[in-house]
Amino acid sequence: MTTQLTEKRPRTAPARKPAAPAARRTGIRGHRPWTPWLYLLPALAVIGGLLVYPVYQLGLISFLEYTQAQVSGGEPTSFKGFDNYAALFADPQFRQVLLATVLFAAACVVTTLAVGCALAVLLTRVRALPRLVLMLAALGAWATPAITGSTVWVFLFDPDFGPVNKLLGLGDFSWTYGRYSAFALVLLEVVWCSFPFVMVTVYAGIKAIPAEVLEAAALDGASQWRTWRSVMAPVLRPILVVVTIQSIIWDFKVFTQIYVMTNGGGIAGQNLVLNVYAYQKAFASSEYSLGSAIGVVMLLILLAVTLVYLRLLRRQGEEL
Repeated sequence: MTTQLTEKRPRTAPARKPAAPAARRTGIRGHRPWTPWLYLLPALAVIGGLLVYPVYQLGLISFLEYTQAQVSGGEPTSFKGFDNYAALFADPQFRQVLLATVLFAAACVVTTLAVGCALAVLLTRVRALPRLVLMLAALGAWATPAITGSTVWVFLFDPDFGPVNKLLGLGDFSWTYGRYSAFALVLLEVVWCSFPFVMVTVYAGIKAIPAEVLEAAALDGASQWRTWRSVMAPVLRPILVVVTIQSIIWDFKVFTQIYVMTNGGGIAGQNLVLNVYAYQKAFASSEYSLGSAIGVVMLLILLAVTLVYLRLLRRQGEEL
């Protein structure tokens, strides 16, 4: 009987390989691989119109001879190649402004991150009412326009009518007269309007950390600084990357605060940063090609800093 059943058993066809290539071609649930790009197409079109084309025009003008004579049509536009960049880097004032911009932006970023992270930790340790007051005050500073905040800070530190000099007993001391005091005053205003973003973002990240982890650190006798350095900071590293890059971009291209608080760059341009320097070259001196070249240099510096920072994090095994 067993032999008969065995003889009548039909031959089975050779097993086929799973249709993995077809799945790869069609994607998840039968969608084509280019289907997501159809959904992103409207956003990409907007970004291309608002970002890519202006950057292209910026780079194009930086390679041309483009002054008021060319704008008015009095002279033809000519191609200069890298002559604008050569003239820019040969200018000692540009090198001085570039160094001042880098140092000023670094000080702003470090101070903003320190204040924002410290207040974020403080929010987790105070009661509901003080937390609400601090949040509202910080969001008010964040929502204040830069020109309004700069004007208010200039009044607060005014040598004749400002209340700060009276409280500190400084008399008619002018904060905007000296180079370093003016930079310090602008730094305070930049930090004042920038730390709320860091504070709110880091606070949200801290609240997402499991309470058991923080309780275990407290039971092990870890201090607040040790808990932040060994427990919170590693968990919050992706969030800290975002706020750091955002702060670098914002603080490196500060314009309004410097222009308003130092009256266009300070006495004899002692408080110039790259954004204000580009404005003066392009619109005050009508050297639009040099102003565009400064803008391209700023763009390349910011891209380089961001890429280097992300690469260092990738080497450490962090995923964003």
